[in-house]
Amino acid sequence: MRKLWLIFSQAVTVAVAVIFVVSTLKPQWIQSLPWQNGSPVVTLPLGDPPPATIPGAGQKGVRAADVGFSDAAKRAAPTVVSVITSKAASRNPRHKDPWFRYFFGEQDGNGQSQSGVGSGVIVSQDGYVLTNNHVVDRMDDIEVMLTDGRKARAKVIGSDPESDLAVLKIDLDKLPAIVFGDSDTLQVGDAVLAIGNPFGVGQTVTSGIVSALGRNQLGINTFENFIQTDAAINPGNSGGALVDAHGNLMGINSAIYSRSGGNMGIGFAIPVSTARLVMESLIKDGQVTRGWIGVEPRDLTPEIAETFNLPVKDGVLITGVLHNGPAAKGGVRPGDVVVQVAQAKVGNTTQLLNAVAGLKPGSVAQVQVRRGNQTLSVDVTVAQRPKAINRPAGNADQDDDE
Repeated sequence: MRKLWLIFSQAVTVAVAVIFVVSTLKPQWIQSLPWQNGSPVVTLPLGDPPPATIPGAGQKGVRAADVGFSDAAKRAAPTVVSVITSKAASRNPRHKDPWFRYFFGEQDGNGQSQSGVGSGVIVSQDGYVLTNNHVVDRMDDIEVMLTDGRKARAKVIGSDPESDLAVLKIDLDKLPAIVFGDSDTLQVGDAVLAIGNPFGVGQTVTSGIVSALGRNQLGINTFENFIQTDAAINPGNSGGALVDAHGNLMGINSAIYSRSGGNMGIGFAIPVSTARLVMESLIKDGQVTRGWIGVEPRDLTPEIAETFNLPVKDGVLITGVLHNGPAAKGGVRPGDVVVQVAQAKVGNTTQLLNAVAGLKPGSVAQVQVRRGNQTLSVDVTVAQRPKAINRPAGNADQDDDE
């Protein structure tokens, strides 16, 4: 019995030694053996690591290298151009006056030349380019440079300071044109790309998501309905394209919120639904025609409603009515609260502004107001909105009469 036990102990010792040697020198031999749960251990050959997968991207996974926006960038980037502008120094109108020259000497001018770099988007093969008004406003010379190196002088077809949009025209052959998307289908969280020429370094593509929709009352433009994005937008990106993951145009990059002058993750783009309407009006008529009724609106806050004992919580308070203006002739009075214009309900001044601007001049619109405890409907003959004075973007006066 003792002899058998000695043989057994020696066999176990040898077996343990063999397992130790094999696990050290050939671990894959051990891993290939089936274990007690009956499931084989899958072994991978040494060399390249397994392809990375993205959770939720599909049952079989998606290679990390295949997840990107290169196709969208290749599709949209050739349609985004650099807009190079310059303005000559202004000459003093009295520079030829002998007395002026006696006191101030010979002077070529009293100002400095200006130059700038922005971006634009080719919207048709005919050479129409959509950009921001503040990129080309008051500039004497405008040049457009394509990604293929071609350059051309541009002519301003029309501009609209109130939406900060302008249309240029260049004369070149075989131009690429961007594909218009539907910005009304955008949702918060959708992936977007911003394409432009930031700081004049050359065309740059940045990515992000839609951070918010319908941003207004920012004091940037008169008419605001911005797409907010965290895709990096910097000076020089103005007028460039905001595209979706397929390369379709969703907006025109227009402004940033920044304390330093650079990107802080809050950029704003004009939706293509708005930009397209303005563009078509500028190309057709050279201007944008909007409705106007001549009132001074103010947001109806709970404090104001309580102060004036108003029985309504939603609407726009009319603080002033232009004498003999469309609203005054229709019967609108100061102190009325407008709750609806035509078929559009209004809850703030921005909604009132947009609703009236969308009316056709010369048409009769029904305006619903609350006056005391009464709800009244008055007919107002819409006039044409007076032409706005060109102002730099970001300094739009939000107190303009509507």
